[in-house]
Amino acid sequence: MTTPTSRTSHASRLVPLTATVLTASVALYIALVAFGNITDFGTNQQFVRHVLAMDTTFKDEDLMWRAVTSTGLQDTAYVAIIAWETVAAVVLAAGTWFWARRDHARGRALSTYGLLMLMLLFGAGFMAIGGEWFAMWQSDTWNGLDAATRVLVFAGIALLVNHLPAERPSA
Repeated sequence: MTTPTSRTSHASRLVPLTATVLTASVALYIALVAFGNITDFGTNQQFVRHVLAMDTTFKDEDLMWRAVTSTGLQDTAYVAIIAWETVAAVVLAAGTWFWARRDHARGRALSTYGLLMLMLLFGAGFMAIGGEWFAMWQSDTWNGLDAATRVLVFAGIALLVNHLPAERPSA
């Protein structure tokens, strides 16, 4: 017979397992994204160039002054994105390692850093800066807001689970 306490205890033991699996899933996802950007550099390079150049937006003269047309600056931004993704993947992989080793404090800390890195990149970088500052939402062709939202939600859910209370040792 299970008691409310034993059900609560069992559920709280599942939190670290869930955090491990979610952190590993996000780590795998962003590692594959970074790997794809490195091995197929040109595809998303064009994406970043078009977003920054604002060449597929409504051409509102009140906004076009924001456009970055220097390919050197565009490519620098793209390389910075790839580097950020790569570091986030490594940090999340380390977080997964510590979760799996039952070092919950280190697992939670590293996972938090990696997930926050992704939330900054996809929330502040792609949604706010790309979507609003560079008016990416206006482009039918080069609009990555849906993809950015998916990653932001994925990372956000993982971050919330990482911070759920887990079972504490008995005193």
